[in-house]
Amino acid sequence: MQDTQTTESPSIPSRSSTSTQDRSSTVGQTLSSAPQPSKPTPIIPPLAKSTGPGSGSGVRRMRRIIAEDAEWSLAIVPLLTELCIQHIVKNFQNNPILKQLLPEHQKKVLNHLSPDLPLAVTANLIDDESYWRRCCTQRWPVCHVDNHGGSWKRMFFELHLENLLKHFIPNTTDPAVILNLLPLCRNYVRAIRVDQFLPPVQLPAPPRGGDQSDSGSEGEMEEPAMDHYQLDNLVAGLSHLEELDLVYGVKDCGMNFEWNLFLFTYRDCHSLAATVKACHTLKIFRLTRSKVDDDKARILIRSLLDHPALEELDLSHNLIGDRGARAAAKLLSHSRLRVLNLANNQVRAPGAHSLAHALGHNSNLISLNLRLNCIEDEGGQALAHALHTNKCLTTLHLGGNELSEPTATLLSQVLTINTTLTSINLSCNHIGLDGGKQLLEGMSDNKTLLEFDLRLSDIAQESEYLIGQALCANREAARQRALNPSHFMSPVTVKGPENPAG
Repeated sequence: MQDTQTTESPSIPSRSSTSTQDRSSTVGQTLSSAPQPSKPTPIIPPLAKSTGPGSGSGVRRMRRIIAEDAEWSLAIVPLLTELCIQHIVKNFQNNPILKQLLPEHQKKVLNHLSPDLPLAVTANLIDDESYWRRCCTQRWPVCHVDNHGGSWKRMFFELHLENLLKHFIPNTTDPAVILNLLPLCRNYVRAIRVDQFLPPVQLPAPPRGGDQSDSGSEGEMEEPAMDHYQLDNLVAGLSHLEELDLVYGVKDCGMNFEWNLFLFTYRDCHSLAATVKACHTLKIFRLTRSKVDDDKARILIRSLLDHPALEELDLSHNLIGDRGARAAAKLLSHSRLRVLNLANNQVRAPGAHSLAHALGHNSNLISLNLRLNCIEDEGGQALAHALHTNKCLTTLHLGGNELSEPTATLLSQVLTINTTLTSINLSCNHIGLDGGKQLLEGMSDNKTLLEFDLRLSDIAQESEYLIGQALCANREAARQRALNPSHFMSPVTVKGPENPAG
């Protein structure tokens, strides 16, 4: 058997020689690991240069390096540029370097920067939208960047400022928390939308001596100061502010509910009036759900007279009556107001008369919203008369105002001659069957009205259907005019001047 193996595989060493080599190799490895420098490690001579399938010399010749560092790898060492970028990112907070880099290197740095860097470092240095997008999505799960002009950086600073305002507690929070942000956000904030203003913390009243009856104790207590954060210094520092949307109330108060939490005080009113008067860039002012009555509305509107930039005023969902509506009518004559919203207030016929008088001589207002008031037919007829001469109003909302057939009759006459109105809302009124027929007659001669809401107005289903068909025809004609404006030129332009001899 041994001779046969030798004959078939002459290149394979004998068992004794193999054992000797294994022992030598074992001894060599032992000696190499032992701390004896006087005995060098024996070198195994190369075996036969055999590449056959039975040869094991390739395994013994291959050497592997096992590093002591567990994180060490055989990967190529990074380029010096990459190492520099990593160093810049790591030390960006203490040594922000960005503008000096090439554009491609700047992009790499911005992609690796943390969104948690202090605003004092990033606010006026980084304009890259992708970085601010990461900052926004990390803080707010739902982001509507379209509500902030399509800019992620503007969105971040507006939401950050609004969050500070909503959680500011007078006499407790340091005002410097907000004012120190001004140098960083003054160039980016265009709108402030705050739906909550917290009042000061109420301390328990000190005990009084003597007996007090339960019925008189509450009336004799002095009302605590409930003034909210004053916006004057903040707004004065925002040189590009265009929109102010405020609600003086508290959200999620739970079992701590008190009516005083929703109190818009006179000091708040006077301070806000001075603030909006001094803000000459303000275009949109909304103060809703804040219990603004006639007196406070007059204070606010007086400060808006002859405002150089105001275009929209929204005082909906308040307690404004006829005196406040009269002040708003005066504002129409002393401003460039284009949108007025007094929905869900307490305006009645006298207030509607004042607005109608101003509307008849106005050339700027395009939208008037008086829904959920109570102007009744007297006020509705006054507004309809004003629309005979008004040539600028495009949207009129009179839903829920106790209107009936007399107002519908006058509005049907307006429809035959008015060419600027595109949207009318008379829903939730009592127009009735005859009123619906009157409006249908007016729509037969109208070619410009595109929306006419008559839901829950007690008109006949047939009248409502036919009015809807007329509106569809008007919308199709408007679409054709938008697609082919040259096809709908005036006859004088197309035919030329008439022949005087004819």
